[in-house]
Amino acid sequence: MANDELGRQLPLGGTDTVEGEGLTAAEEATEARIEQGVHNYSAAEDYVWPTDPEVRKKLEWFQDQKLALMMHWGPYAQLGVVESWALSDADADWSRTGIDWGVNAQEFKQQYFGLNKTFNPVRFQPEQWAELAAEAGIRYLVFTTKHHDGFCMWDSAYSDYKITAEDCPYHTNRYADICGHLFEAFRKKGIGIAAYFSKADWHNEHYWSSNYQRGDYMWRGPAYVPEEHPEEWEKFVQFTHNQIKELASQYGKLDIMWFDAGWVCEESGQDIRLGEVIDQVRTWQPGMLCADRTVGGPYENYITPEQCVPEEPLGVPWESCITLGTSFSFAYEDTYKSPREVVCLLVDIVAKGGNLAINVGPQPDGRLPRGAVTALRGLGEWLAVYGEAIYGTRVCAPYKAGNLAFTRKGEKAVYVLELFDRETDHVPAVVTIPYPGAVRRITLLDTGEELAFAVDEAGITVNVPGVQQGSAPAPIARVYKLETE
Repeated sequence: MANDELGRQLPLGGTDTVEGEGLTAAEEATEARIEQGVHNYSAAEDYVWPTDPEVRKKLEWFQDQKLALMMHWGPYAQLGVVESWALSDADADWSRTGIDWGVNAQEFKQQYFGLNKTFNPVRFQPEQWAELAAEAGIRYLVFTTKHHDGFCMWDSAYSDYKITAEDCPYHTNRYADICGHLFEAFRKKGIGIAAYFSKADWHNEHYWSSNYQRGDYMWRGPAYVPEEHPEEWEKFVQFTHNQIKELASQYGKLDIMWFDAGWVCEESGQDIRLGEVIDQVRTWQPGMLCADRTVGGPYENYITPEQCVPEEPLGVPWESCITLGTSFSFAYEDTYKSPREVVCLLVDIVAKGGNLAINVGPQPDGRLPRGAVTALRGLGEWLAVYGEAIYGTRVCAPYKAGNLAFTRKGEKAVYVLELFDRETDHVPAVVTIPYPGAVRRITLLDTGEELAFAVDEAGITVNVPGVQQGSAPAPIARVYKLETE
């Protein structure tokens, strides 16, 4: 995932042009999936419903949760640069700007890979992160155990490029095995765990090596064609399987494994046989969801739009991953969405049947940025009052109508969320709700006050008492509970 160095959200679609190296047809096909680090998403009509009853049960759980905290964190936070992507020479035109490195590409990559030697987040306190997440109404965590650069945020036995290695100053800290402590702290708050894992590993010698035709020039895929070097590729496959099994066997219950680097797939000739290892993991983690994003098929258990929200309900499980600030990784002097903006975003997604994974990039010292904390607490305050209309709900036609959004719970409760984008918005005393079903009672969700209403061909007209125009700011939302017949 990525934004540019100025924090601009990057567009979906299109292909990158790789200068200096030609790509094979398979490699070119994978380019269409990603534009400047931002992934497109799979088509809903291609979704494959899982047949495993435990996975189907877990999907119901997933669709109840609605809100995740996503976190991209690693040595790159020290510089406030985009995570990993600057290592790819093919992506240099957009990912290496903003810093005057004053060195050639190979020296730059060595400097990036050396950031582990100064990464020392001594102010990391996992219990505080978990407390804030619970306060914000977060239901599951999506944490980057490893991004494309290959740096492991857990004590992997299969890599020396990790947070617990002796050349990383943080390795002596009591919280050094960051994934272990973070996962446990969040579980104690009743928050689910999703382990984000990049299928690419740009630090691994069996993936990137200068011993092939490319030399030192690298793109996001392997340095060689896997079909031409099957023994080398098999070494990488086994390394990847070992790390996946390590996370799934030594770090407690995982609700989800969230796989990035969708270009690593059978279609591109880079088959790591993910299904093989996931089937094995599910023998001890029954029902664990697998989000093999942009790949499709039976192991992409939900679809993952990035930095965008679909126009319509997808009819299948999905989750939009969107930054709270302007960047997935920590960016100095970043700006963050207001609680009002996040609530409106969440409601838009939930009304269309999706989940929101709101991303925060922690600071290099281990703290969460103050602007992010303020936004999350504001979100939690709103959800503490109106969460009934969000959690555990499903789509309800007409989904969206103007500034009205609809959700339902069971067969007898419909929620209408009237959103106000700005504090200066007009707050009407009479609201017409275009809901076609029969309704016997309407109340305000926050107070329980019953409202008078009338039904005609335009819908349900509701009189809302206590509306004060003038200097009073518009609420973030008014939420009506419709008890249906």
